[in-house]
Amino acid sequence: MIRRAKILEIPEILLLTQACAHDMISRGIYQWNESYPSEGVLIKDIENVQLFVLTEASKIIGIIALSTEIDEEYKSVEWLIEDNRNLYVHRLAVHPNYQGKGNARKLMDFAEQYARDHAFASIRLDTFSQNKRNQRFYEQRGYTRLSDVYFPKQSAYPFHCYELCL
Repeated sequence: MIRRAKILEIPEILLLTQACAHDMISRGIYQWNESYPSEGVLIKDIENVQLFVLTEASKIIGIIALSTEIDEEYKSVEWLIEDNRNLYVHRLAVHPNYQGKGNARKLMDFAEQYARDHAFASIRLDTFSQNKRNQRFYEQRGYTRLSDVYFPKQSAYPFHCYELCL
């Protein structure tokens, strides 16, 4: 089941994001670290009613943030659709014990249906340039790769921006 996250679930969500960060680092993917995603970022997501959790047997196994706000770093990107009614996907994560079982697909299916239900023109996101698995995942879903952005607090490597026109 996918539903909105609750503030009381922050400790469980942090354990999930930390497990994901450790797993990526063990595979040489330095996308997340001890400072991202932070507790403050996740709390803000919940306060802004934009963080969703995927649960299985009452356990949080995945998260996704859906935002209508364009990050400052995205303003230089030449998007396919003008900046109007765009949904931004952030912090898609599935606990390593539940990866490879279609859970990321469930979260993205949810995001794409949410976007259609709320009449968004497109879905935008970024993924780490060193995470080839994620790039294939989005490209197979029909997302178009655009230019790169940088998040220095996360990595010196760029992040590829993607957009799906609805």
